[in-house]
Amino acid sequence: MSRIKLSLSTCTLALIWALPQAAWADELRGGGKLLLTNGISSLEGASGGSLTPWAVIAGNETKDGIGVSAHATVAEVKSYDFQSAGFSIGLFDRVELSYSHHNFNMNEIGAALGLGADYAFKQHIFGAKLKLAGDLVFGDPMMPAIVIGAQYKNSDNDAVVGAMGAKDTKGIDYYVSASKLFLSHSILASATLRATKANQIGLLGFGGDRNSSYSLQAEGSLAWQLSRRFAIGGEYRTKPNNLGVAREDDWFDLFGTYAFNKHLTAAVGYADMGSIASVGEQRGVLFSLQASY
Repeated sequence: MSRIKLSLSTCTLALIWALPQAAWADELRGGGKLLLTNGISSLEGASGGSLTPWAVIAGNETKDGIGVSAHATVAEVKSYDFQSAGFSIGLFDRVELSYSHHNFNMNEIGAALGLGADYAFKQHIFGAKLKLAGDLVFGDPMMPAIVIGAQYKNSDNDAVVGAMGAKDTKGIDYYVSASKLFLSHSILASATLRATKANQIGLLGFGGDRNSSYSLQAEGSLAWQLSRRFAIGGEYRTKPNNLGVAREDDWFDLFGTYAFNKHLTAAVGYADMGSIASVGEQRGVLFSLQASY
């Protein structure tokens, strides 16, 4: 396995360490959610699974409080390194605001493509999510929690993504998610429908020579909670294919998530991301650490 670069993760891990020291943390939490029911931070910063958002709100707060979370994620696939770091704020278990920064390092592939060894694609993602109805755990056992969300994405690599055929370096994804934890079976199911123009979730810009309009993409998660602290599951995410020079495949993963306590959760999984930037068979390990209050 290639080396894991911690430049982005270090700052977030420092924040994770500092959060418990804040005197106001418990006051803002306003109670607390059941373990694992606020999800982890997805690659784009929204609370849920690793690859896709769920209809949950960041932090441990209930409807009477404010919660916060911070995450660091590292993915090591065959040819590339990926790091994501960010934070989220949950308001009264109704509204979520999030930020995530991405660093996608091309390693030796960058030199082969004429970009230089260790060339990195970077982007900023600002997200917002609103719970419309239902609850993940409580209420009608057949009524899921339902959220709508948006993610504004801004690539730092204007010249390169333009040369690859992307129509823009900025874009907005819109999505709706429905999620439910069936307590009697310890099964969590989640489905998301996303309208997007993003190429490789925005790292390669938005739109392209093959398609420059929004397309609808489906995402889903299924998890089995083996205990109060430990769950296993899988996710699948369909992707648009906008760029003629860089075929894009659907993503899927298999993961395990463990809650050390109500504040600290870790997830590790096997991820298959198909072809990225013209190089196929990008499979490897994804690791994420999240602190929530």
